Amino acid sequence: MKFSEIVSRLGNIVTDHSLTTNQNHDPDITGLAAIDEATSGTLSYVEGPKFFSWVGKTNASALILPQDKTLQSQAQERGVVWIATPEPRLLFAKAIALFYQPYRPTAEIHPTAVIDSTAEIGSDVYIGPHVVIQPRVKIGNGAIIHPNVVIYPDAKIGDRTTLHANCTIHERTQIGADCVIHSGTVIGAEGFGYVPTRTGWVKMEQSGYTVLEDRVEVGCNSAIDRPAVGETRVGRDTVIDNLVQIGHGCKIGAGCAIAGQAGMAGGVQVGNRVILAGQTGIANQVKIGDGAIASAQAGIHNDVAPGEIISGTPAMPHKVYLKVCAIYSRLPEMYKLLKQLQRQEQK
Repeated sequence: MKFSEIVSRLGNIVTDHSLTTNQNHDPDITGLAAIDEATSGTLSYVEGPKFFSWVGKTNASALILPQDKTLQSQAQERGVVWIATPEPRLLFAKAIALFYQPYRPTAEIHPTAVIDSTAEIGSDVYIGPHVVIQPRVKIGNGAIIHPNVVIYPDAKIGDRTTLHANCTIHERTQIGADCVIHSGTVIGAEGFGYVPTRTGWVKMEQSGYTVLEDRVEVGCNSAIDRPAVGETRVGRDTVIDNLVQIGHGCKIGAGCAIAGQAGMAGGVQVGNRVILAGQTGIANQVKIGDGAIASAQAGIHNDVAPGEIISGTPAMPHKVYLKVCAIYSRLPEMYKLLKQLQRQEQK
């Protein structure tokens, strides 16, 4: 693909490019690569000062750059064509789509699929080998159900939603349109509900619902549980990484991002646009306000105000956490000083 064609197809997010000053330098671009692994013929991108030095040494033939005249001139001097944009990473994401499209099977129902006669299947649906669809399930138009998926009774799958191989959708789960559920994930299984008695644990049946709104994506081997009553809900446009546990009765807002190995106990309420970094743990019934951010391995036991950034276990405001870390690294020195003072007092 010619560099000029890439520029044209990327649209309005491109604010400037090298073709404006040199139309004759229009190389063929055969693929994309990370800046430190790029080879001749590839397109890469630079975002942030950490990577600025790579403009002078990368082997890429084309770069997506920030709106920085110095970097643009440096690339041009090396014969590297460039595109300028306020958001290089976003533009690179769009460029990937010009070279790669995920596998999408054509509509068909494999003969080994087991589909109950009461299930309702929309138009243009793909159902792969050994899929099991149980009574009263509703599958929307254009849905893709990859091999070995099991869908329990009364579940609803929205239009154009993709269920990847070996995921399981439990009874009465409702999944919206344009969602993606990756392999091994379990949606709507029984929440962890037991009542302690003198003779042992008594199981509390989990009769509630699990609801995923439109455009939710859930990574591999994650679990989103249904509650005893009511619903567990994940808001639209929320993205969830691999190995995430969402307990029964949790309410997650719209536009959130939850990284790998995060876990939340039952009844947690997460606002809109919240970011939970990897291995974040949230205790039962905690409320996280809109726009809050929890850094990796944060242990959250108390409510978090909207917009607050927290770190550490137990979690605390990030600025306080940084001070604590600074003190923590000096503990051996402080302990040594303390022992010296104690010895002086004893004399």
